Amino acid sequence: MMPSLRLQGCRSLHLNEDNGRFVLLAVLILVYLLCGAAVFSAIERPSELRAHGRWNGTLLNFSETFNISLQELNSFLREYEAAIAAGIRADALRPRWDFTGAFYFVGTVVSTIGFGMTTPVTIAGKVFLIFYGLLGCAATILFFNLFLERIITLLAVVMKAVRERRIRNSGLLPPGIRHDFSAYSLPGWKPSVYHVMLILGLSAITISCCASAMYSPVEGWAYLDSLYFCFVTFSTIGFGDFVSSQSAAYQYQSLYRVANFFLMLMGVCCIYSLFNVISIVIKQVLNWMLEKMSCLFCQRCSKANALLGRRNAIRPGSRGRQSRFSHQPDSDGPCDSDTEGRRLSGEMISMKDLAASNKVSLALMQKQLSESANGYPRTVCGSSRHNGFSGGVGALGIMNNRLAETSNSR
Repeated sequence: MMPSLRLQGCRSLHLNEDNGRFVLLAVLILVYLLCGAAVFSAIERPSELRAHGRWNGTLLNFSETFNISLQELNSFLREYEAAIAAGIRADALRPRWDFTGAFYFVGTVVSTIGFGMTTPVTIAGKVFLIFYGLLGCAATILFFNLFLERIITLLAVVMKAVRERRIRNSGLLPPGIRHDFSAYSLPGWKPSVYHVMLILGLSAITISCCASAMYSPVEGWAYLDSLYFCFVTFSTIGFGDFVSSQSAAYQYQSLYRVANFFLMLMGVCCIYSLFNVISIVIKQVLNWMLEKMSCLFCQRCSKANALLGRRNAIRPGSRGRQSRFSHQPDSDGPCDSDTEGRRLSGEMISMKDLAASNKVSLALMQKQLSESANGYPRTVCGSSRHNGFSGGVGALGIMNNRLAETSNSR
């Protein structure tokens, strides 16, 4: 009775694969946030305390030197902060709300960068921003997804051509195909997500270095600060501590602002694509972790089955009883089948199980041969579910079945 209750408890704790991946990712993100908060607090908190001390000393010295009370001085500083929010600075800056300034602002809105340097202060401007951003952000996300689809397709075509050329030059092709290579292709070949990630990463680094080389002399920033600005901007974080193209005048001003626009556009598109490809790698890690957890679950259930006294026996009705207790994931995992669970527990497979397994395998083989003969594509749903990459939506849906790791042939 106790093993039966134990198995029922194991079954109740079992989660759907997608839900398990979601919960595991949420836990890992929470741990990641806690670790990040601890690191940044340890790094930045002492500097913050020193800055507060210097500022309080400066206020006190100014108050004593010019015989101004701290209350009056703080009131003046609050007025200055309001002026900064309206775009008024001690240094000469470009107008915030002329046409070019407004165009820069709406670009940061629809791209979700949101530097915070320019914000609407009127009620009409705030209301219009809500509706304008709703449509603009949605359209821009669609643009990023379409860019991702095309960049993945382009990389696949280029990498496939390079691979075919390497195969042709290697001399490993049969003589008939070697003389007529145009009739040869790589059916079903797809690029690896790691190669695509490497190419996108190098592209993002190249764009960031080129942009930093432009920002550093024009804006007067250190090169490391320029790289920091590029990442914050291209990833659409947009802190606003560094913002490009804000001075009133530049040398070659028109050329600089056009170059700034296109570098930011290419950088955002490239980093967006890179983030989505990295998410595939993260999902692979989650699938691996869930697979290991599933193995432990199967082993525990197999040990519980052994306590029921069903070892080393061929029982025609054992499959029905086994299905009430054991979890049966997909059949290709290292310890994820009913038969594997029986083998781990020392129990012999029943004749009924053997016959049913052979029938299923024969049906799947006939279906695959029929689809191959008729030229029908395999169904994406089942195979992508087998790989842990369901159809998905948005960027994940676009990359599904376009990379080797998300292909339905795996």
